Amino acid sequence: MRPTISERQERKFFSYIEISFIMLLACIPLFLSFPYRVNIFLSWEGAYRLSEGQIPYKDFGMPVGYMFWVVPGIFFKIFGAQMITLIKAQVFINIVSGLAFRSILKSLQVQPGVRLLSVVLYCISFSFFNFWPWYNHTVIVYQMVGLAFLMRYFFAGKQHWRLLFLSALFTFFSFFTKQDGGGLALLLSLALLLYHCFHQKKYSALLIFAGSYLLVAFAIIAPLTRYQFGYWFNYGQAPHAARFSVMDVVNDFLYTSQWIKFYLLMIVVIGLAWFKNGRQLLFDRKAVIFILLTLGILAEAAILQVTSYTPPDNNIFYHSFAFAFIFSFLSQLLQINFSRPKILLAGGLGLFLWWSGVFWNYFQRILQRAMPAAQTPAATSTENIVNRNTYMLTQPNPEIPMSEWRFSNLKSFEKIYMPGATVDGIERLMQMPVLKNSRALKVLNMTELTPLAIEIPYQSDTGMDVPLWHHLGVAMFNKDAVRYEKQIAAKTYHLVLFENIPVLNNFFPFRVRDSLYRHYQLVDSFPAPRRGETQGLIEVFVPK
Repeated sequence: MRPTISERQERKFFSYIEISFIMLLACIPLFLSFPYRVNIFLSWEGAYRLSEGQIPYKDFGMPVGYMFWVVPGIFFKIFGAQMITLIKAQVFINIVSGLAFRSILKSLQVQPGVRLLSVVLYCISFSFFNFWPWYNHTVIVYQMVGLAFLMRYFFAGKQHWRLLFLSALFTFFSFFTKQDGGGLALLLSLALLLYHCFHQKKYSALLIFAGSYLLVAFAIIAPLTRYQFGYWFNYGQAPHAARFSVMDVVNDFLYTSQWIKFYLLMIVVIGLAWFKNGRQLLFDRKAVIFILLTLGILAEAAILQVTSYTPPDNNIFYHSFAFAFIFSFLSQLLQINFSRPKILLAGGLGLFLWWSGVFWNYFQRILQRAMPAAQTPAATSTENIVNRNTYMLTQPNPEIPMSEWRFSNLKSFEKIYMPGATVDGIERLMQMPVLKNSRALKVLNMTELTPLAIEIPYQSDTGMDVPLWHHLGVAMFNKDAVRYEKQIAAKTYHLVLFENIPVLNNFFPFRVRDSLYRHYQLVDSFPAPRRGETQGLIEVFVPK
């Protein structure tokens, strides 16, 4: 039955609201300044190298695919290689992410009110706090786009093979961003296609998707095999080690994962109420695809929290799918119209209260800079005072308070503030005679301050044996560390910057630092732009 004029107007109105919310929330970071984010140097370095025309696995190696850096690299070409350009790239990624999620729900014909609330939840819980591009987030965004095209193929009426090709294309982009999330995206898509083909009694869609996926994979990977692609890309060969453990997944699921288990219980209860008999599982295609999609997303979240354990909330996108499924089916089972203004308002306020920590985290940071905490006066009594702030005795926190962070004058760090001591150290570094008196400067930069490459400037090392970043055992291995040690012993570099983070396991290789102390002279050091427990020190070395 065709929708009435009022129904079409309502859907159009909700579409405007959803798209506007997605875009407005995504654009908020364009008007802010930011503290230097831990580990964001990795995003900058890959994007910078791509924007300079360097070829992955030929000019540098990495244990993942390069699709994560493509969008930031394009933005570097357009807007310049400043740190703030990464924020602009992430605004675009967040808009695409929100629109893809909305498209999935639209294809599933989720009630407009439930769809709007689900989009709001997706944006505030998964997109909004991702101001910076990160591969554990981008891998999911590519998956969302692939799923959006797949759902459109299922439910758009005319089923066109181009939709399957586009779904396969972005699903491979997901895999070539990060293997664990991308592999799970492929398995979920295949499971959905398998049910669809079983229901339709035709398997051409599955064959077209699989063939397209293999074709895209061959077109992208084949040109890279002339380089050291096999050494860098982690498919289980030495010196790589597998990160997947079934026991770890089971432990995390049973010990914690409270929300995932709650959603599973709700899906089971709703499924029992919805499907009156087993035959409905064969004929109610939309409901079955919706439940398979939601279950697949929950399974993916349970695995990713083990294989992609940092940051700990990178799998948080599952809330939005579970919410959309539960309230979509409840709206039909209980005959509730979530499009009514009062229900929408109550639901929206409830969502913002539920995820208030996302917003308060940033407001608190702003307040800390604007109004530094007052020093607690010395106690006037000898009585021991115990409360929630004093019941545990802790070591002094070495973290530099946010009130002492400030901006640098360097263009590449525009709108990015760092600890004052870090800014002072960078200013001393820029005044060093070796930077002013040397031409064709050779610099080894094993720190988070990778944008110094365009400030000093210097040419980064290139070659098939050069890692993109220097985490020993993750992004480089002992063979690569030996190469650096030989170059240090030969005093190849005019200047070496090394970041020592004692509490992180070879985040920058300790053995290389030992070699520096044997062959180079430490001339300066200053705090790394880090917060929390992983404090580090940037050390400046010149040849002895």
